[in-house]
Amino acid sequence: MESDCRIPMSCLRPRVLVLHAVFWGLVCLRVFGAALLGEEKTTVTKAVNMPCWQLEEFVVATECTLCTAFQTKTVTACTQTGYVERINCTKSNKDEYKSCRSSVMEEHLFWKFEGVVLGLTVVFALVVIGRQRSLDRQASEKVRRQIESI
Repeated sequence: MESDCRIPMSCLRPRVLVLHAVFWGLVCLRVFGAALLGEEKTTVTKAVNMPCWQLEEFVVATECTLCTAFQTKTVTACTQTGYVERINCTKSNKDEYKSCRSSVMEEHLFWKFEGVVLGLTVVFALVVIGRQRSLDRQASEKVRRQIESI
């Protein structure tokens, strides 16, 4: 008895589907397995390295202020934003520093962003105007050449 496979691709379809299923199964196993293993590892390190304000309730002892030169060198929380607030954890009664974002800094960043956007708007508007003039000149030249050829 001869095979019905006159076109080789139709015979390969079940094999290709099985290979695809195996491949994507392995990919999913690798991704989810790594995620599960990574989650287990981080839970052990989180308990050791997490500051008290992430594990328990706290009270803000000092509002968000700009770090001094001394704090910048000694307090690691100052390296993220340059602003820090002192936190008092209620259960452990520990004082720690937490990085924060100042409203003055946020306003400064906002206006800097607005300035960049406005500048880019002007630059691209000039590019569009220049390109439009160039295309208008090319169209006029084309029309003039067509009229001269008549």
